[in-house]
Amino acid sequence: MEKVSMLSKQKPVVIFSKSSCCMSHTLKTLICNYGANPLIYELDEDPKGRELENSLMRLGCNPVVPVVFIGGQLIGGANEVMERQMNGTLKNMLIQANAIWV
Repeated sequence: MEKVSMLSKQKPVVIFSKSSCCMSHTLKTLICNYGANPLIYELDEDPKGRELENSLMRLGCNPVVPVVFIGGQLIGGANEVMERQMNGTLKNMLIQANAIWV
């Protein structure tokens, strides 16, 4: 879990994903459309992907991908990110984390 914590703070937005996951693709597209440049870890392409997956499970992430961190904070998966998109708070979170500028 330490590694996930460290990786989640490397950029304002960090996404743990799998290249074959349609929901991962959707969240990456959504966040990039705001103008953010997230750091993306494709767990199925990373030699330590299984280790990262296990750490994400221990954090309570289920399903394990996609998982989004904004400003070093665990936001959650697709449901949590889409909830913030629908209630209008996602953009503010991105601004506060300095992931985008208005």
